[in-house]
Amino acid sequence: MTSREQRRAWVLTRVLKHELTMTEAAELVGLSERQLWRLRTAFERDGPAGLVHGNRGRPSKRRLDTSLRERVIELRRTTYADVNDTHLAELLAERGGIAISRPSLQRILRAAGVASPRRRRPPRHRSRRERMAAEGLLLQLDGSRHDWLEDRGPRLTLVGAIDDATGMVPAATFREQEDAAAYLEILRATIVGHGLPGALYHDRHSAFAPTSPGPAEAGAPAELSQVGRALVELGIGSIVARSPQAKGRIERLWGTFQDRLVVELRLAGVTDRAGANELLAAFLPRFNARFAVPPADPVPGWRSVPADVQLDRILVFKYRCKVARDHTIRLDGRTLQLPPGRGGRGYAGRLVEVHLRLDRSIVAFDGARQLAVRAAPPDPVQLRAQGRLRSDPGLVPEAATSPWTPPVDHPWRRVRKGTKLYQQRLTESLNS
Repeated sequence: MTSREQRRAWVLTRVLKHELTMTEAAELVGLSERQLWRLRTAFERDGPAGLVHGNRGRPSKRRLDTSLRERVIELRRTTYADVNDTHLAELLAERGGIAISRPSLQRILRAAGVASPRRRRPPRHRSRRERMAAEGLLLQLDGSRHDWLEDRGPRLTLVGAIDDATGMVPAATFREQEDAAAYLEILRATIVGHGLPGALYHDRHSAFAPTSPGPAEAGAPAELSQVGRALVELGIGSIVARSPQAKGRIERLWGTFQDRLVVELRLAGVTDRAGANELLAAFLPRFNARFAVPPADPVPGWRSVPADVQLDRILVFKYRCKVARDHTIRLDGRTLQLPPGRGGRGYAGRLVEVHLRLDRSIVAFDGARQLAVRAAPPDPVQLRAQGRLRSDPGLVPEAATSPWTPPVDHPWRRVRKGTKLYQQRLTESLNS
């Protein structure tokens, strides 16, 4: 018996001896007089055992089956070795069809001696900046360099954005590195899917502003990067964070992604960037539905794209290139042939605007007039996967021997006529 049940037995014993009234005894044990009469009847019938609850020692009808508990523990130790408790409950419901609450899951794992993979630290008091009132007023952008594929593939960088008001991730992509093309891709996906944001909150990465700008003339505008130029043309504000803590919302996002997304990539067996981006496209809607919060202002702050704005002419890399005499332009290691134009001379020697798009296609413009287009080069990885790019065994070079002496007719031994070496070899051949 517990101490409370022992006290009730002592009080009821005094009641039966007529030392206490039922009203006085009810006040002593903290029960109503009606409940005390029920306990008195059980005490008179069964003695002190009548005060013990009838379900004590019996397993609950809602208790999970023993085989199911063992299966959950085995899955946690094998398939989901380093998954936190909340994520594990979600994965068991999605993949294994096991509906179990997080507190029940925690009790099962802790009773089996399975600790949480993440160490929880007590929250520290600090002043937090209030969220923006409406969705789309401010986006935080950043990149996270991490071993996302866990040695199954190359080390990638995840570049993404998060809405300050709701915590929703409008766009993200895996890249080899954090560069201007990644931010232009994120910006395009956000504008197409939602609209123009009010401003971007980012760090001092060189994609947003040149780290070593050239000397500016008096009264001349500041030098802009490709992303900075695109923001100006689209009317999007640019705010520079002075510390990582200033854009803490997206920094916290990377911690959640490194905890959850790494597990999702491992379970799917992803080994390359293309597969990672494919899984990421399906992961983001589920992530937003799980973690996004409603904004204070239900009216969104996204702006629609004006009718006269062409994203294909803004979200690109723009260059001013001089046309060669053969009416060609060299860019990105490729040659773009321009039409000769009128008067025979055409555009030779002139400066034209050349756009390098995100798909690596090249387009030349003369004002609003499009001069020429060169399509994007084929992706060697896709060609090799489709079986259209194979290495010819006949082109494999033989192993070089050292020292190696070139033959007599080798181009290195050829000499031009009229030189002293030519006359010397000619004399030697005549004498022999």
